[in-house]
Amino acid sequence: MAGSSNETRIVVVEREFPFPPEKIWRALTQPHLIEEWLMSNDFRPVIGHRFNLRRSPRPDVNIVVDCQVRIVEPNKTLSYTWDAMGLESVVTWTLTPTSAGTRLRMEQAGFRPDQSQAYRGAIAGWRRFFEQLAQVLAQAE
Repeated sequence: MAGSSNETRIVVVEREFPFPPEKIWRALTQPHLIEEWLMSNDFRPVIGHRFNLRRSPRPDVNIVVDCQVRIVEPNKTLSYTWDAMGLESVVTWTLTPTSAGTRLRMEQAGFRPDQSQAYRGAIAGWRRFFEQLAQVLAQAE
């Protein structure tokens, strides 16, 4: 139903990394590594666990994302809610082994039609986060 008021949009970012799924999984689930590429956090890969992502890009700005873990399938799938600034969405990570490493897919679903600024911001933001993740993976043991 195109144009219906409850239609939501999805941001998808995909990238292949020359690393095994186990290594990428660690970067997605270990708090000290998450902090290096995403935000400071109190994440635990436990279904039902509530956690926050926090970032202060400027002294007068505090970004807090309220999250709850929904799916944990080690080295395969990780999903959590992502609620911030009026946006109620779900982020799902999917890891697929390839001949060269792992294809990582991030899907953030739940952008309402009146949230086009948040939608555009998420597209740019996740691309930047993926770049930072690539650097963390290249350095991590």
